[in-house]
Formats: sequence, structure tokens, C-alpha cells
Amino acid sequence: MNTPAATAPGPRDGAALAQLVGEALTHAQGHADTEDAAEVRAITDAMVRLLIGAPLHSDGKLTVVSLATEARLRRNKLTHKHTGLKDLFYALVKARTPVPEALPDSARTRAAKQQQDLARVRAERDDLRGQAQLLARIVQVLEIENHRLKETKTALEQQLAARAGVPNLANRRQPRP
Repeated sequence: MNTPAATAPGPRDGAALAQLVGEALTHAQGHADTEDAAEVRAITDAMVRLLIGAPLHSDGKLTVVSLATEARLRRNKLTHKHTGLKDLFYALVKARTPVPEALPDSARTRAAKQQQDLARVRAERDDLRGQAQLLARIVQVLEIENHRLKETKTALEQQLAARAGVPNLANRRQPRP
């Protein structure tokens, strides 16, 4: 077996690390030919295949379900029996995702300007919303006044029509004595 110092994987070399851990676990358990050792070997081999992107028996997703399918084991073997290997797999998956680079100053200034623009636009939106509500109230008051004026007009027209049938005696001439 290779010594860990001779085959020390880089920080992003998850497949090599999974292989190394699998070999160490198999030999550390002291029962390299038992069923547990075979399961550990199958899981670590499946980890390697998934991490390098060459799955044989699964869809290639970096999940425990795919790992169990790739290892041709039931999922509960990973979730209940070999939890350390499951945790190792998740750690390797997380370690292989690229760390976001620090933003350059131009991107920071652009982001700050966009934040200011967003705050300004939100303030304008709130102001316009308030103006729209005020205008809606004004329209409602005007509609009520218009309705009242129409009612008054109708009542006056009815009164005028009622008076049209009655002769206006005030306009008659007074006889001269």
C-alpha cells in the first residue's frame, strides 16, 4: 500500500482522497475480507467514480442516493451503518465546489450603485403609490358630489315641471281702477 505522504491528495482532489480514506478504513478495521470491508470498498469506489464524473450504475448526481446506487447498496447502509463515509462524501462534494472569488472594486462600486438605485426606485414607487391612493380618494369624493348634484338637478326639474301646470298669478296684470 502507498503511504499517505507519498500519495497525499491536493485540497480539490476528492477522488484520490476518497480512495485513500477507503483503503485506510478497510485496513484499520482489521477485517479486510468481511462483509463490512466489502461495503466500505464498494462505497469508496463509488465515491471515486461519482467525484471524477464517471458513474457506472447511477445518474451521476452527487447525492447519497446516487452514491448508494453506484455502490449497489441500499441507502440505509450509508445513512445508518456507514455514516462516516456519508459525511466524508458530503464533505468532499462541498470541498469540490469552487469558492467564490473576491469581488473586484469595480463590481463592488457597481453593486453599491445598484443598491442606491434600487433604494431610489423603491422610494419613488412608494411616493407614487401614495399619490395614486390620494387621487383615488379625490375621484371618489367628486363622484359623490356629482351624484348629489344630479339628484338636486332632478329634484329641481321635477319642481319646475310641477309649477308649469299652475298659472303664475304674479305675472298677470292688475286691473286698473
